[in-house]
Amino acid sequence: MLGKKVPDVTFRTRVRDESIGGPNPFRWEDKTTADYFSGKKVVLFSLPGAFTPTCSTFQLPDFEKLYPEFKAEGIDEIYCISVNDAFVMNAWGKSQGIENIKLIPDGSGEFTRKMGMLVAKDNLGFGMRSWRYGAIVNDGVVEQWFEEDGFSDNCDSDPYGKSSPQNILENLRALKKAA
Repeated sequence: MLGKKVPDVTFRTRVRDESIGGPNPFRWEDKTTADYFSGKKVVLFSLPGAFTPTCSTFQLPDFEKLYPEFKAEGIDEIYCISVNDAFVMNAWGKSQGIENIKLIPDGSGEFTRKMGMLVAKDNLGFGMRSWRYGAIVNDGVVEQWFEEDGFSDNCDSDPYGKSSPQNILENLRALKKAA
């Protein structure tokens, strides 16, 4: 993955639009890979699913808490991508009180598949989902890669550590010191 460009895809997002009014003031908005990644240095992390235990208890909230520290290390944005639709991702972000991390819905799994990270999780009743990973992406090119061990379909465990915000931040700082 190192040195590779992230795949060019279009994400179907839902954005708040007060001009719509009513109880559901959201509209569809297509966002492209270029919209998210061009001209920015970002942390991208992917996980098996919104509202799942590790993702909701540790990974997403810890990225949110450490956001200022990532910004201090020169990161422009932090993105969480999951093979979930825009409605689920928005509801999850709201339920978690997320203000800084941008949640990207990869509803059809196209981005995840093109990244080579799509796995079957039928053993959990999930269907096709993302393997857990993280990356530092600079202007659309992967500079650092943090993939959990054991990549496989229907994995019995849910490894977590390499893609944790703490590990990614530690690696960013070490790289900065070495430069």
